[in-house]
Amino acid sequence: MTKPTHFETRAIQATEPKGDETGSVANAIYPSTTFKREADGTFKSGYIYSRKNNPNRSLLETALAEIEGGELALAFASGMAAINTVFQALKPGDHVIVPDDAYYELRRTLSELFSAWQLQHTPVDMTNHSAITAAVKPNTKLIWVESPSNPLLKVSDIQRISQLAHAHDALCVVDNTWCTPVLQRPLALGADAVMYSTTKYFGGHSDSLSGALVLNQSAPKAFKDKLKNIQNLSGAVPSAFDAWLITRGIKTLKLRVIQQVKNAQTLAQFFSEHQAIKAVHFPDLTTHPQHDLAQQQMPNGCGAMISIQVGKGRDVAMGVIAKLKLFTPATSLGGVESLVEHRKSVEDINSQTPENLIRVSVGIEHIDDLIADWGQALA
Repeated sequence: MTKPTHFETRAIQATEPKGDETGSVANAIYPSTTFKREADGTFKSGYIYSRKNNPNRSLLETALAEIEGGELALAFASGMAAINTVFQALKPGDHVIVPDDAYYELRRTLSELFSAWQLQHTPVDMTNHSAITAAVKPNTKLIWVESPSNPLLKVSDIQRISQLAHAHDALCVVDNTWCTPVLQRPLALGADAVMYSTTKYFGGHSDSLSGALVLNQSAPKAFKDKLKNIQNLSGAVPSAFDAWLITRGIKTLKLRVIQQVKNAQTLAQFFSEHQAIKAVHFPDLTTHPQHDLAQQQMPNGCGAMISIQVGKGRDVAMGVIAKLKLFTPATSLGGVESLVEHRKSVEDINSQTPENLIRVSVGIEHIDDLIADWGQALA
């Protein structure tokens, strides 16, 4: 049989039941924490203990590697567990370059946890290649990329940054949570690994906490082995049910994401034309500073996340949020429902996020209803 080339087909094929003799079309859930040994002490099924592996997690990891085009994938209990595993694979005294605009918990984990064992890091504007180059040190071992960034949606040149990292014998890891492989393929652009909070678009229904790393064929074997060992020894793995939910979510991933992107593009255009909006951060708009690069890296759309700035401070932004009826004020993103958040207030006093910034996660509702809701809230 010819191997499917289209994402939608691969997403279904990769998540079909494997080794199920019942003929079930839907995947079963295996909540067992431990597995039976044979009389000679071997494990016929290949499974020993669910921290080490589980049928649901195994299927999820295989499916993630397949749809991402990676050699292997590792599933975790959250996106932060995946992030921490990458940094634990480095050594004390190593240096990491990170974006100056990124998921705030990334910066916190480096400053509050990994500083204790002398893991150094330098925040850099990832849209400025000269600044990235200048930040490289003899002990730089990893460049972390988040593109589009959270919450200002800066777009970084993944291919060029990957080449820079490899020229200095460093790794390049990309947080692709906001795009998924539907919109952006970091491994094809040269990244060594891609990280996901699969809680978001992969799950798609705001009901499963999980994360993942997908490793490129070209990534060093020692790095892959270390990540797998940390995954096993730390035990920060998803439950069988969470793995099952994410596997199910993969089946409809593209359908949901494409609709969310379509809605976001229309809503962003509405924002750009509204006199109450001071700034719109969305790479699909031609006014975005990295619009051309975004179109190259994300030809199917630049995601369904928008950040806007209203008024002069927190009070105006919070007031607008309070008037919305169809956008739930909540953190997180990527679910079928539209969410809205005053981002600064969930970070801390060291955050550089503007006080008047509102982050919008666009769902799959009818776009006319979403625009009407914003229209009345901004009136």
